[in-house]
Amino acid sequence: MTESGEDLASLLSAGDLFPNPERGDLLQGIIIARDTNGLIVDLGMKRDGVIPRADLDKLPEKEAVVGVGDEVSVMVIDPVDQDGNLIVSVAQARESGDWLEARRKMEDEEVIEATPSSVNRGGLIVPFGRLAAFVPASHISNLPRGLGEDERIAALRELIGKPLPFRIIEVDPQRRRLVFSERKAIRQFRMQQKAEIIQTLKEGEVRTGIVTSLREFGAFVDIGGADGLIHISELSWTRIEDPSKVLRVGQEVEALVIRLDPKSNRIGLSLKRLETNPWEANVDKIKSGQELDGEVTVITSSGAFIRVSENLEGLMKFGDGPGNLMPGMSVRVSVTEFDPENERMDLALIEE
Repeated sequence: MTESGEDLASLLSAGDLFPNPERGDLLQGIIIARDTNGLIVDLGMKRDGVIPRADLDKLPEKEAVVGVGDEVSVMVIDPVDQDGNLIVSVAQARESGDWLEARRKMEDEEVIEATPSSVNRGGLIVPFGRLAAFVPASHISNLPRGLGEDERIAALRELIGKPLPFRIIEVDPQRRRLVFSERKAIRQFRMQQKAEIIQTLKEGEVRTGIVTSLREFGAFVDIGGADGLIHISELSWTRIEDPSKVLRVGQEVEALVIRLDPKSNRIGLSLKRLETNPWEANVDKIKSGQELDGEVTVITSSGAFIRVSENLEGLMKFGDGPGNLMPGMSVRVSVTEFDPENERMDLALIEE
C-alpha cells in the first residue's frame, strides 16, 4: 500500500474511534466557518456540526458574539437532520450547567425558592437560570379544586411575581422537561418542621391544637406547626363510629401526647386519656353476675355495645341476631365477665 493509501486508511480508522453522537451529547469544537445557515463547527469527527442561525438568536446579547476560531461547547440536538447535517446548539450547551444544577438539587431533595413569571392552561412557568420550569396545577397546594379553566388560570395568575418554595421532581434535558412541585416542597417543609417539633415534645404532656382534618380512622390536629393523629380509639372511652360526631375541622382541643416516633415522624395524641378512666373508676363497683341498667349505643354484626355508666360500655354478643334491639333502647343486662385491666366487659341480656 502506498504511503498516501496508508495515511487514508489510518485517517478512516481513527475516525471510527469516535462514537456516533446522540441527542443530548455535549461536545467541544472550534468554529471554522460562517455561512447563511449559521456556523460550522469542527468537532474532531467525520462530520462537522452546524449551529443554526436561530440558535444564536436565543443567546443573550452579550453572549451572541462568536466567530471563526472560537472554541465552543455545543449540545447535539439532531444527529442527522433531513439534509444529513449534524445539528448542534450553543444555547442548549450553555444551558447544560443549569440542567446539571437542577439534577443535583433534585437528587439532594433540596427546596428552592423561585418566582413564577407566567401561566399556561396547565400550570405555572418558573424561570430557573436559562431554563423555564413547569409547575402542574395539581402540584400547587393552595389551588382550589374543581375550578373551570378560566377560573383556574385566574387563580394561577395571582401567583405570578410571588416567591414560592419548590421541589424539582423531573429533569430531562433531552425532552426539554424541567418540572417543579410546590406541593412537595410544602410537604417536605412540614415534615422537617414536624421532626424539629418532635424533638421538643415529651410523652405525657398536654398540647392545645386545632383539628385540621377528619378521616375514618381518626382526626389530625395541628399542635403548633406539626400534625398529630388522634386515632378513633383515642377519641372517647365509648365506641365511636364516625369522628365527625365528636369533632369538627377548625375546633380547638386539648390533647395528650401518648406516642412519639422520630423515625417515622409520627405523633400520637389522645382526647379520652384526659378524662377519668371509667375502667379504673369502676374496678370496685362492678362484679361478675351483677345486674345493670344500660342503653344500646352501637349494633355490630357480632353484638351490641351497651353503655352501663358514663363512658363505660360492654359488649353483648348475639346468639341469633340482634332481635328487636335498636340504638337508644334501654335494656337490663347482667355482667358475665368484667376485666378492667384489658378494658373488657361481657354482658348478657336479661329477658323481661
